[in-house]
Amino acid sequence: MASRFEHPAGGYRKIFETAEELAEALPATVTGRIPSFLKGSLLRLGPGLFEVGDEPFYHLFDGQALMHKFDFKNGQVTYFRKFVRTDAYVRAITEKRVVITEFGTFAYPDPCKNIFSRFFSYFKGVEVTDNCLVNVYPVGEDFYAVTETNYITKVNTDTLETLKKVDMCNYININGVTAHPHIERDGTVYNIGNCMGKGATLAYNIVRIPPTQKDKSDPIEKSKVVVQFPSHERFKPSYVHSFGMSENYFVFVETPVKINLLKFLSAWSIRGSNYMDCFESNESQGTLFHIARKDPGEYIDHKFKGAPIGMFHHINTYEDQGFVVVDLCAWKGFEFVYNYLWLANLRANWDEVKKAAMMAPQPEVRRYVIPLDIHKEEQGKNLVSLPYTTATATMHADGMIWLEPEVLFSGPRQAFEFPQINYERYGGKNYTYAYGLGLNHFIPDRICKLNVKTKETWVWQEPDSYPSEPLFVQTPEAVDEDDGVLLTIVAVPGSQRPAYLLILNAKDLSEVARAEVECSIPVTFHGMYKP
Repeated sequence: MASRFEHPAGGYRKIFETAEELAEALPATVTGRIPSFLKGSLLRLGPGLFEVGDEPFYHLFDGQALMHKFDFKNGQVTYFRKFVRTDAYVRAITEKRVVITEFGTFAYPDPCKNIFSRFFSYFKGVEVTDNCLVNVYPVGEDFYAVTETNYITKVNTDTLETLKKVDMCNYININGVTAHPHIERDGTVYNIGNCMGKGATLAYNIVRIPPTQKDKSDPIEKSKVVVQFPSHERFKPSYVHSFGMSENYFVFVETPVKINLLKFLSAWSIRGSNYMDCFESNESQGTLFHIARKDPGEYIDHKFKGAPIGMFHHINTYEDQGFVVVDLCAWKGFEFVYNYLWLANLRANWDEVKKAAMMAPQPEVRRYVIPLDIHKEEQGKNLVSLPYTTATATMHADGMIWLEPEVLFSGPRQAFEFPQINYERYGGKNYTYAYGLGLNHFIPDRICKLNVKTKETWVWQEPDSYPSEPLFVQTPEAVDEDDGVLLTIVAVPGSQRPAYLLILNAKDLSEVARAEVECSIPVTFHGMYKP
């Protein structure tokens, strides 16, 4: 599942370049046949504006949110995109400068203000960004473009118009929510974010947003905290990007990558700092695994611990014979992977890109198994009795249970990332297949499929082609778990038509069709297929 190609020409730089929005949808040129069951839209989000005037954005997660849409109709495909009209974007465009501090870019105070008004604006506190460049998901009948702060942005998925900015703090005790909620068949949304717990300590809340309301009221107004996870360090919550959910349990992985809140609150106003400056690693903590019952929400107070990893994406989580199986994309060690995602690193020439990735944490697909039924007397022996895994859980004298994973895939500097599954049918259940975007020294250059039971792998790859996260859409009369297609956007910088939507058969990653467009498409992170 490793990459077969090198990228000495550096074509990947193009996916980190500013793109113009479109006034109307462009027709795409189709090769092959678009499956007749594809009738909706592929929605994607990512950065599209990488500088404002002569002020650059510095980090991969700073560029202003651009929303992309491929529409399928009668075997034809059209492409459309618009910038989300966030406060961050509108004010930047109006003032021709970076106005709101982004993940890795500090916004300098207004040069037109005098020293007094600047001094007073510091006391108003930091304006948190609403730049929703990470994902889009449904809540009730609405759709929200999101990042990882307390602000989410309601969008019209047909016209790509921006409808309204919503502050989650108005509804629940949360400092921010992830861009990776879990959504149940009935439309119930679960998410996680850090919050103030009891006695001025930090904690993590799981939030539940109910499905569409009979009286058509906004489900967000009925958001509730379901359960709270404790924080290992009082003033330093771990960075949380996603969480696991099986049919009856939540799984929260507390990594050694910490947000130093005191630094976060003080540093901003004192000197030009950004979000990235507030991360640090706890080199002695290791990784803590927490579980909670879902309904009724109840934290299960056992100490599960493993070697330090960084972790952004859970793949799937399911229960089997008294165990919770947790599959995830790990990065070994305690260093923050985002340190390697500065745009200057990603735009460097290929030798430099490779050299930087040599220093970075190494990626690995891992399976951890958490035992639910624990007895103190079983000290020193492996508690995992599932026949099909080598993952272990061993009770220590102090009651801590040490977890060792089974490695599902590992290749040096070859990551299986941005994982997707047949979520509709197998989310939270025992499953067989995961699909992912292959990163080659952090550069996306292939689509991968992994059989998590046999470790068999498949790869789609073409030279000088840079795909995005593959989304699975199942065939209407699907029998097998992998009856369906994968949708991905591929950038081909040197080409006549510099980007295309690629449709692959999920069984073997063979090409079903492609729809080429006449414009470049920058990097996208996550998205959804809307039927």
